[in-house]
This record gives sequence, structure tokens and C-alpha cells, in this order.
Amino acid sequence: MKVDFHSGVADKLGAACRFVRKAQAAGATLVVCGDAATLDRLDTVLWTFDPLSFAAHARVRSAAPPPALARTPTWLVDDATAVAPRELLLNLGPDMARGWQGFARVVEIVSTDDADAGRQRWRQYSAQAGIELVHHARGGGA
Repeated sequence: MKVDFHSGVADKLGAACRFVRKAQAAGATLVVCGDAATLDRLDTVLWTFDPLSFAAHARVRSAAPPPALARTPTWLVDDATAVAPRELLLNLGPDMARGWQGFARVVEIVSTDDADAGRQRWRQYSAQAGIELVHHARGGGA
């Protein structure tokens, strides 16, 4: 399994929007997890971050998303264990996402404000067998 860390990100939600757009352009299905407040902000930002494009997404608050949402490429969830794994997991939370092992690839976005939490997650992933860690330093950019 591959885990990508994008560190030093100044605008975490902006970076998440760009990642969602890129994943969708590649035809991937994605679960984005984090705390409820962050996901609620991301839900709003995904509607407005680029006036010329739309990132199809749904805020999934129940364990079993309604069948109508099954084709939506991006789900925003508080708990990744509450939904069936998809191709990618994007973690915006301060801790490792519960259920991360069920995904083929995990992406961690570490803002300049939560660098210590990012280091802790890096150490936790590196202690797991079969994990390929890749670091992408942003140096304060997005």
C-alpha cells in the first residue's frame, strides 16, 4: 500500500479541492475523511473553489450511503469505517483515519499548522508492514 504525505501545505482545503479534482479527472473513487467541521467547510468549498468546474461529491453522514449516491465519485465522511472502501482515502484529520487499511492508497495533507500531528502519523504508518511512504514537501505552498 502506498501512503503519500503532502506536508507544508498552507491552504489545506484548497489542496484537498485540487486533489479531489485530479482524482476525479483520473476516474478514481475517493473517500475524504476528517472531523465534521472540516468536512462541512470542504463541502462548501468544493462548490465554490473553481467557478468553471464542478467536483461531484456528497457529504455522507450514515453508515450506508443511499443507492443514489453510489455513483458519486467523492464521499466526505466522518468515519472511513462507516462506508465501503473506495480506491483512495484522503485524510484531512489530525489522526490516522480509522479503516485506512481497506484502501489501495492513502493521501495525507499536512498543513503548516499541524506538522507535529503529521509527523506522528508518519511514524505510525512507518511502523506498519508493507507500507510505501512517499513525502511531498510543499514548503508552505499549496
